[in-house]
Amino acid sequence: MEPIEVAEQVSIPVVDISGYLSGDPIAKNRVAKEIRDAYENQGFLQVIGHKVSSDIQNRYLAAVTEFFALPLSEKEKVAQSKSKCNRGYERIGGQKLDELDEDATPDQKEGFSIRQERPLGRFLEGPNQWPETLPHLKDIFMEYFDSVHQLSKIMFRLIALSLGLAEDHFDYFASDPNGICLCRAHHYPPSPKDSDSRTRGVGAHTDFGALTLLLQDTVGGLEVLHKPTSTWHAVTPIQGAYVVNIGDLMQIWTNNRYKSTMHRVISPLSDRDRYSSAFFNDGALDLIVECIPTCLKPGEKPMYSPVRVEDHCIKRYQQSYGAGGTTITV
Repeated sequence: MEPIEVAEQVSIPVVDISGYLSGDPIAKNRVAKEIRDAYENQGFLQVIGHKVSSDIQNRYLAAVTEFFALPLSEKEKVAQSKSKCNRGYERIGGQKLDELDEDATPDQKEGFSIRQERPLGRFLEGPNQWPETLPHLKDIFMEYFDSVHQLSKIMFRLIALSLGLAEDHFDYFASDPNGICLCRAHHYPPSPKDSDSRTRGVGAHTDFGALTLLLQDTVGGLEVLHKPTSTWHAVTPIQGAYVVNIGDLMQIWTNNRYKSTMHRVISPLSDRDRYSSAFFNDGALDLIVECIPTCLKPGEKPMYSPVRVEDHCIKRYQQSYGAGGTTITV
């Protein structure tokens, strides 16, 4: 059955984690339960009450806008094709994530990707590229990266509690030992007002890694597939909130208890451009992801074979970028 659009919206849960951060034990249990309910039923939630300041969010989004306003010739100087570790500028149409429609066009977005600064090494390890014309960009991007990375580690702790695990169960994975966590800024040009339909900014897909934190502007366009009804529903932007969804690795870990949810972005039908930023916590390259014992009921067997993080990432990167005609260096 092809997913359809509906007027009645499925509510995306909003979870306030401020009580957990203050050390309130009652709030800790409440938040863990709310996260469990959200991920068992929808796979998406929005988090408020976090400690990523509005100041760094605003300065970061301003820097994102400034970068994408550069002439294409300047952006191409830091093109991902010039990087040996897949970082930098991604042109419109350079990736095709749609998993539902083989005939879908490549994604109508441009991006700029950074990770932790590292010497060139294994897959995804290495240095970032920075535009010489915006010397202040590096400090702002890395300050933002560190703030959201910290929030992702907190979310992993809450997910561990929600699964009946020790709070520090995912700490090593979440700490980013190989420096492969990804912060990618996006720019979605609007669909022309006289067009017959809005373009797919990003085709329908699930995320590769374990956990994604998305900062949206107010334009909107993110939609989530509600699996029980096979319908698409908008995720309404909340000022300062993070959309937090699980990815394929968490689905493997939890034996489908927490499902990686299909989502897409529909480009705005207006004269306003859309900007967003996704932080992907992809973890540790050598870690083996396999079914967590608390997610296996008596008599059940794991639904997935164990997978090494690096092998999984290589496969998914080559698949999605290759579909858009982009070569990924391994």
